[in-house]
Amino acid sequence: MKQFLSFVQKEFYHIFRDGRTMLILLGMPVVQILLFGFAINMEVQNIRTAVFDPARDAATTEISGRIAANSYFNEQKHVHSFHEINRLLQQGEIDVAVVFEQNFNENLVHTKKAQIQIITDASNPNTGTIVANYVTAIIGEYQKEKLQLNAIPYQIVVENKLLYNPEMKSAYTFVPGIMGLVLMIICAMMTSISIVREKERGTMEVLLASPIKSWTILIAKTIPYLSLSLINLITILLLSAYVLHVPIQGSLALLIFISVLFIFLALSLGLIISTAVRTQEVAVIISGIGLMMPTLILSGMIFPIDNMPLLLQWASTLVPARWYITAVKKVMIEGLGIAYIIKELSIIAGMIVFLIGVSIANIKYRLN
Repeated sequence: MKQFLSFVQKEFYHIFRDGRTMLILLGMPVVQILLFGFAINMEVQNIRTAVFDPARDAATTEISGRIAANSYFNEQKHVHSFHEINRLLQQGEIDVAVVFEQNFNENLVHTKKAQIQIITDASNPNTGTIVANYVTAIIGEYQKEKLQLNAIPYQIVVENKLLYNPEMKSAYTFVPGIMGLVLMIICAMMTSISIVREKERGTMEVLLASPIKSWTILIAKTIPYLSLSLINLITILLLSAYVLHVPIQGSLALLIFISVLFIFLALSLGLIISTAVRTQEVAVIISGIGLMMPTLILSGMIFPIDNMPLLLQWASTLVPARWYITAVKKVMIEGLGIAYIIKELSIIAGMIVFLIGVSIANIKYRLN
């Protein structure tokens, strides 16, 4: 029993003397509870709407006003063409478009039938369906009130048009997210463990004492993991196309370019972790759990970022996977070109430069 208690005491000493491990063990559960409590919200809020109303009569004005007054909708734009609707959807400036037919009120009065088209972005099936249902419910309430006020029944025909994912397959949403999650965790973990292993064995000091520059050593150690990551990328794309049946609507070359850039970012993040920790165990915890949770919750992979509190929305801008997943959806699902992902590419490239610079400047300092 005495030996057993001594062993338990020794294990406690190992935990308490490592501040980073203590922070992970005690701080990570708190962070996870807060993130799950604030970030998980299955309701779709802050819906941005575009209205194409060539009639501009009393009926269309009243319906548009009811949509704008609803608490789930916070912004309404009036457009003048379908081309403008497509442009706003492609640029991510609106979530739904409501299109009234010409002579809407006149048709409603004389023929007792008028048409409204609801256009939503179905690259995220759940969000697209919920938004369309919200608009349909508002129109249904309007029609119900009119039926009570008029002896002759009116009929409003609502047509839903789902762009990019007409069959409402969930794989269209999860494949880009899985790509971001897998590449981020695997690349960062492999790189961080590799360099920390060298530090544990004492061979990293030998390498740094050689005539080879430190940045050359770092790049040389990441090349093998870059090759493995490219194999992972090809595997994911093949499974997506032939098993999950998610087509690549845009340029395959552009998709690969984005992914390679993101792999460099993940590898750079692994270098940062390797220069900040001393043991492989801590490197695994940080690169695994520490990167997985923000990627799952704050990248938009599962939960809409617009539904989160403002503080978490700001925090999500620091999550690299958010920008990668957004770019992949635009290219892979929506079929857009490079002009529509300049913002995402610029942010990813800037993160790479920053992380590599910090790694190179930090590695000798940490070893000393």
